[in-house]
Amino acid sequence: MKAWRTLAATAALSLTLAGCGGGPSASDNTLTVWLMDGSASDAFVEELNAEFEQSHPGMKVDYQIQQWNGIQDRLTTALASNDPPDVIELGNSQNPQFSAEGTLLDLTADAEALNKSQWVPALSESGAWEGKQYGVPFYAANRVVVYNKELFDQAGITQLPTNREELLAVIDKLEQKHGSDPDFQSLYLPGQSWYALLSFIWDSGGEIAVPEGPDHKGALDTEQARDGIAFYQQLVEKSATQAPADTDEAEPQQNEVYAKGKVAMMIALPWEVQTAAENNPRIAEVSSAFPIPSKYPGKTAPVFLGGSNLAIPAGSADADAAKDYLKLLTSQKYQTKIAESGVVPGASQDTSALEANPVSAAMAIASKSGKVPPAIPQWAAVESGQNPLKDMMTSVLTGQKTIVDATMEANGKLDELLAAKN
Repeated sequence: MKAWRTLAATAALSLTLAGCGGGPSASDNTLTVWLMDGSASDAFVEELNAEFEQSHPGMKVDYQIQQWNGIQDRLTTALASNDPPDVIELGNSQNPQFSAEGTLLDLTADAEALNKSQWVPALSESGAWEGKQYGVPFYAANRVVVYNKELFDQAGITQLPTNREELLAVIDKLEQKHGSDPDFQSLYLPGQSWYALLSFIWDSGGEIAVPEGPDHKGALDTEQARDGIAFYQQLVEKSATQAPADTDEAEPQQNEVYAKGKVAMMIALPWEVQTAAENNPRIAEVSSAFPIPSKYPGKTAPVFLGGSNLAIPAGSADADAAKDYLKLLTSQKYQTKIAESGVVPGASQDTSALEANPVSAAMAIASKSGKVPPAIPQWAAVESGQNPLKDMMTSVLTGQKTIVDATMEANGKLDELLAAKN
């Protein structure tokens, strides 16, 4: 999915692949595996592949790293070919389209052997289609409120906010202390950071789309959804964020803004702190995080759970071996290693390995309230095209439209996209 693509693509790994299928090396004794750039370290993959090959004498893993940019088209071509890879990673928002097209293997009967009881519910949902399971959760991540401990301490903030009102009070204290600095921002919040917006819409009891018969329709024109949008607008206005109203967190990269040390808070994925530290090593030392506060005391706001699933193409030359590979990946051994890498394991409820770092620890807590957009094929077009939610947010924040008018317009555009047939 797009949020994952933007940030995972900054990882160091890079390999240009020729062709879209498993290639001429694919054969009965070769298992072709496609994982995405940045999803797994070299050490992780080497150990995984060595263990698989040891338990499957004579079989070799042809491991290929794919780039997120253009992966939708490459998967479409590969899955329709006579020689697809045997195991693929795909974004959880991409999974429904390929499930519906019938190009993925039905894994329903194998789910228990793939550790189903430990699957992250939101990712499990994205891998299901019409009562059958086509995708297996791999890993996930979600946003938290990253904050600068020094700026908080200087403002006399001793307790982290646990609800919306407390968050607004923290912004007030930060502005009172640091507001005279023209470069200071109590909260950096881009106008089109729609993944962050989802938390407030869901927290207010709203949805972005809901089922209607066999299809879905937009649900932005409800009191609950508008309440979440209004709170986002309140955060922007109260913090006087200098972030653009017409771009998202990638333009400019918000971690680069945070790295300057003048931003007290940003709603971000955990590894954005480490990316910021590449420009300012000290920023990692002064950073911590807390879950996005809820409207309701004692709760954390629901969060968009972005990540990846694993699947086996329907045309795999060796589906049994591919299933064995997935069994290894979903075993507790490798799920623990996934958590140790700093992301939420998709097939394990044990997130204790994330507790050592305060930022990833906050992510683990928030992930328990993880949600995903509708698991339908049409949703991929919403994210990859001219996203109506982004246009809606900009029109509200720039005063071009009222929340009522903006949500009605965005809802109409959502209805058109969700009514489209693949």
